[in-house]
Amino acid sequence: MSASTRISPEPVMVVSQVEEPDIVVVLDHTLLGYDDVTSGLRRGGWLVVNSQQSPQELKVKGDYNIATADATRVCQELGLIVTGITVVNTAILGAFIRATELVSLASVETVIKERFPSKAVNSNIAAITQTYEITKLHKL
Repeated sequence: MSASTRISPEPVMVVSQVEEPDIVVVLDHTLLGYDDVTSGLRRGGWLVVNSQQSPQELKVKGDYNIATADATRVCQELGLIVTGITVVNTAILGAFIRATELVSLASVETVIKERFPSKAVNSNIAAITQTYEITKLHKL
């Protein structure tokens, strides 16, 4: 399964699938075994992976930067588990922010406070911040 998100300071009017992404975020490192995961990733772009391995240990080949962080461990420690499944989608934003610098931690925290139920705010902000702090970068 894949999903696309377009990020821009201007309104985005295009609704088609992204074919040549600048950034690919992989929530489950085992998906790296599939060739199409990084298909179309632009040269110099970012591959952000939820993994306990360093970017070099992933042994992924390509002309792009790689960031890794063990968001799963962070979420397990914080109890971000729903029906037995560790939920890493919010935590991986920390690695995304650290790698790309497209948005700030402060701006994401503001959105979390505005949109999440009050009981979920602190644990999700902690997950983002901790994942940000443990992110390992390998730049071209």
